[in-house]
Amino acid sequence: MYSRQETEYYRAKMKAARKVCQGWVKPADLPSNREIRDEIQRFACTFEGDTRTENLLSMRLQALRFLRMFAPFHPKLIGSTLTGHIRKGSDIDIHVFSHSCEAVTARLDEEGIPYRVEHKTVKKHGEERIFTHIHVQDEYPVELTVYSTEKSSYGFKCSITGKRIERATLPEFEQILQKEYPGIDLDQRLAELEQSLDRFQIFRLLLLPLAGVKQSRKYHPEGDALYHSLQVYDLACDELPYDEEFQLAALLHDVGKAIDAKNHVEAGLQALEGLITERTAWLIRHHMDAHAIRDGTIGARARRRLMANENYEDLLLLEECDHAGREPGVEVPDVDDALEAVRELARLCD
Repeated sequence: MYSRQETEYYRAKMKAARKVCQGWVKPADLPSNREIRDEIQRFACTFEGDTRTENLLSMRLQALRFLRMFAPFHPKLIGSTLTGHIRKGSDIDIHVFSHSCEAVTARLDEEGIPYRVEHKTVKKHGEERIFTHIHVQDEYPVELTVYSTEKSSYGFKCSITGKRIERATLPEFEQILQKEYPGIDLDQRLAELEQSLDRFQIFRLLLLPLAGVKQSRKYHPEGDALYHSLQVYDLACDELPYDEEFQLAALLHDVGKAIDAKNHVEAGLQALEGLITERTAWLIRHHMDAHAIRDGTIGARARRRLMANENYEDLLLLEECDHAGREPGVEVPDVDDALEAVRELARLCD
């Protein structure tokens, strides 16, 4: 659970029990949810130290932004962002109340925020219930759980303590922030937050138009530039599964084709300026040179300059992925899944 391989206490307990006991174990012999929660907190203290709360204010400001965004749906903040007990990978949990999930997602559509809807079936005491979760990948992940409007005053119980769950309405949360951060100008901080667009949202806006960029069948029999980019990204993940910079270079190397087809490298780099590292930019800048290396058409001096760079071998590897990512009918991840995976990698390596 600490590494996010499992998110549910019961599944985590049963998985661990099977691994440790190598057989059936009585549920009564398993640790309680509270004991597991306390152990996870000890893990966080041991491995993260004081850094586990450094981003708390940023998370709370993002939570405030979403509470205000969904004010018509009587939102209530719950979980670690409210209590302050965050750790690496913590998300922002909000309950919203509406008879229509579409009404909630329409608000996200208005803001141009990508999301994923999940309908989860839970069986308890012989009764089956369906819960609707909306997952938003922002600077910090947000999970909106949709309940019917008549549940807005219902006292939900915590699965860990069995007591009434701690939650805060928008006015209550604003009071908490003013008390814990005296002198903070919430409106100003939110305005600054909204002005600084999440880089992954910009990546998404640059990638989606590639679906309309048709390429020469001679060089790209696979089809449009987006399908090609996702193939290259998928191959790059296989080659360097823990290298965020390399994976981003593979995913974004052709974004300029939807801006200026005649000079797509420079157009792409201008659009990505300030959003990618120098290494990622260098790989994108020279990916066409790498094709010339394969073809044997690059000059000796230009090749020596590239070879002098510490990322030369990675450039050749990127070219291999770029060259191989031209197969018709290959299964690839969609844009949101790819960006979510890179975002999670960036968060783990931060």
